[in-house]
Amino acid sequence: MASKTNVVAMLLAGGQGSRLGVLTKNIAKPAVPYGGNYRIIDFPLSNCVNSGIYTVGVLTQYQPLELNDYLGNGQPWDLDRQNGGVHILSPYEAIGGAEWYKGTANAIYQNINFIEKYDPKYVVVLSGDHIYKMNYAKMIDFHKKNDAACTIAVIEVPWEEASRFGILATDENDKIFEFAEKPEKPKSNKASMGVYVFSWDKLKKYLIQDENTEGSANDFGKNIIPSMLDADERMFAFPFKGYWKDVGTIDSLWEANLDIINPNVDLDLSDKSWRIYSRNPVSPPHYIGKNANVENSSISEGCEIEGNVDYSVISNNVTIEEDADVKYSVIMPGAVIKKGAKVYYSIIAENAVIEENAQIGEIPEKLEKPENWGIAVIGSEAKILSGTHIEPGVMIKSGEEV
Repeated sequence: MASKTNVVAMLLAGGQGSRLGVLTKNIAKPAVPYGGNYRIIDFPLSNCVNSGIYTVGVLTQYQPLELNDYLGNGQPWDLDRQNGGVHILSPYEAIGGAEWYKGTANAIYQNINFIEKYDPKYVVVLSGDHIYKMNYAKMIDFHKKNDAACTIAVIEVPWEEASRFGILATDENDKIFEFAEKPEKPKSNKASMGVYVFSWDKLKKYLIQDENTEGSANDFGKNIIPSMLDADERMFAFPFKGYWKDVGTIDSLWEANLDIINPNVDLDLSDKSWRIYSRNPVSPPHYIGKNANVENSSISEGCEIEGNVDYSVISNNVTIEEDADVKYSVIMPGAVIKKGAKVYYSIIAENAVIEENAQIGEIPEKLEKPENWGIAVIGSEAKILSGTHIEPGVMIKSGEEV
């Protein structure tokens, strides 16, 4: 029996991330590189450690190998502990043998034994695909103060986007009286962030009940939350102010990367008081050649830059040769942009090679029909041959040669 702990965090990292297309063909969405030096999963993991939560179950399913390798023993996040620490929970180690996780609630249900081992009072359920900094300890205090069964973190979103989210209606004390999953006509703009605190005895009861309900989607938003509301459980919304981005689409991933170099956005990754930890290869300092021109960009270690870079995020060990031109783009680790190549409004995945004088994407203002514009995406290990032009919005598969 492991020692009793007050809080266990369960991090849902098994999603396929199909809206990210070629970027998640071979890796789970939480393992996708972000911001030059990070992967998406670094944010919830670092939030846990900074909040004093040291027992974390990471529920993996889809293409977990790279994510498992990346997490390792949890050492970069101070989660290599004898008691607690980080645990990778795959479906085949769960209750009843080899059954895939059917939904978010079923994923937690299948790991009841893992949670029980720690006998926690509270369980924090997190998504593995959001970029934000948040003190979960404050949310747990809020949960305790309200004697809540469930507390949901909420953020106010623009009204026109509200139908994309789970929307909550609350009274003047932040008590939730209504919840609608992706409503066509939202009644409020308070969106669930996919961050939940549950009292474990309550959550366990509803997970078991849900598992025994025929036809359930086994999902928190569609089943568990509505069931708890119907039963008149004490449920509260914890208001969050600050940067939060769901990076489930190509556009939102591209925007979230460029947000780190936008002075008007409240996302400081160098803030030592709330560090975002990551497992980075040790690389030499970056090198910027004497004829290179770099403006408003983030350049990581190990890069060699001889060309022009403007308003872009360049990850570690990227090479940009002379006369290459990179604008408004995200270049992931190990990619090579050769002499004279142009990369505009694009995401170039890991170890892709853009040969001499190829062009990826386009500057929107230069298009005859701006409505045809979109972010171009080049998959990992792909090779774009000399002189090729990849149109805006086009995706090239991993490993492909075009």
